[in-house]
Amino acid sequence: MKFSGKMLAGALAMLLGVSVVAGCGGQQKAAQEAPAAQAELAGTVTASGSTALLPFLKPAQEEFQKKNAKVTVNIAGGGSFTGQNQVAAGSVNIGNSDVPLQDSLKDKGLVETKLVGIPFVFIVNTDVAVDNLTQQQYVDIFTGKVTNWQDVGGKNQKITIIHRAKSSGSRGAIAEIVLKGAAFTDNAVIQDSNGAVRAAIGSTPGAIGYVDAAYADQSVKTLAYNGVKYSINEVVNGQYPVFTYGRMYTKGEPAGAVKAFIDYATSNEFQEAYAEKNGFVPINKMKQ
Repeated sequence: MKFSGKMLAGALAMLLGVSVVAGCGGQQKAAQEAPAAQAELAGTVTASGSTALLPFLKPAQEEFQKKNAKVTVNIAGGGSFTGQNQVAAGSVNIGNSDVPLQDSLKDKGLVETKLVGIPFVFIVNTDVAVDNLTQQQYVDIFTGKVTNWQDVGGKNQKITIIHRAKSSGSRGAIAEIVLKGAAFTDNAVIQDSNGAVRAAIGSTPGAIGYVDAAYADQSVKTLAYNGVKYSINEVVNGQYPVFTYGRMYTKGEPAGAVKAFIDYATSNEFQEAYAEKNGFVPINKMKQ
């Protein structure tokens, strides 16, 4: 059967018409679905816990909210154990912690996500004439056995210990990593955050304490540990052992905006831009 030119042209036009209609229908469907998908990511994410993690999580909060205008993220400190207890009680969506989950909460259905490597450093007032201590010397100082700097190579000067309360994950990490179960002396000044510890040490002659490495600055002096000066590379290569993991706990598997925020904070995109810059070790560099 032969087709005339007019018949071929008509058939082609019909085919094009079907394609255009199908294309328009697809575009309309996509346009209808896009707002629905975006609308799902909305609401408020609440988190509390580790003050050591605040210098990392605050930028995550700001950048995530820029990308997701319908989500509000509220992050508070209070200490790692406080964060764990509050998420277990349902008071917050995320409990930020720099210590593993307490035994008393292991039956509460909490899910752990490792966030970042957290190095700790020992800091002293700038007038302290010591640059390095061995692990045993740190133990002797923080358990109260040594109370004068001249006993560890410094000048005749009283040692003042300034550190964190028992609810602090930083304190828990130092107790486990450095003190190995020995008890801290009660003869110490207690502060409620890393920033407060640094400020108090900076203004107290002879003072010593520990902070998340992100908090160390020129107002204090950072000591070496067993002759090794802190750096992120020394943590990664295993030479500097005073570190722990930052963790985010949720009650059950995270979902919605909570999951989206955790996914963003642990993403290579965010970690590569903000982890080392703020004194942390990207989770993909840690030997988990």
